[in-house]
Amino acid sequence: MTTITKKAKKALRGFHAQATFQESAKKVQYIRATADHKDQGGAMLVKRVLVIDDEKNLCLVIKACLESIGHWQVLTALSGSEGVTLAETELPDAILLDVMMPDMDGLVVFYKLQQNSLTQKIPVILLTAIVQQVDLNQYAQLDIAGVIPKPFDPLKLVNRVIELLGWE
Repeated sequence: MTTITKKAKKALRGFHAQATFQESAKKVQYIRATADHKDQGGAMLVKRVLVIDDEKNLCLVIKACLESIGHWQVLTALSGSEGVTLAETELPDAILLDVMMPDMDGLVVFYKLQQNSLTQKIPVILLTAIVQQVDLNQYAQLDIAGVIPKPFDPLKLVNRVIELLGWE
């Protein structure tokens, strides 16, 4: 075997090892993120919901309602970029996403989540004060679980989320 062939085979092994390492790292990240809300048999113990909204007080109200009424674990992010990071690392069961945010609007966040294989299957519900027919038509073209118009009744929020996501 020539020296060039040996070097090529060695480089190819290194390439495959790197690709395998990257795939393994993604699997470990997924397992870590989901392990704390699944039992030994893999059954869900508590639903985890990520709320992405730049209004801190609204996040607090939503968190309080979802935790006390729905008995869900709630994560909050006050910006689109923070929300994308949390979604990638925590892999929630659902995301409530504000449409109008200053740093990165909700639709950009949604597209970023759709581009990532780890987050693209997480159902997203849009929270929006804009409920004109033109906007609703645009949202209908997206692969979202639904739209909740602002303002909403916080005491009915859990039931609305359950209804949109088909949770029991």
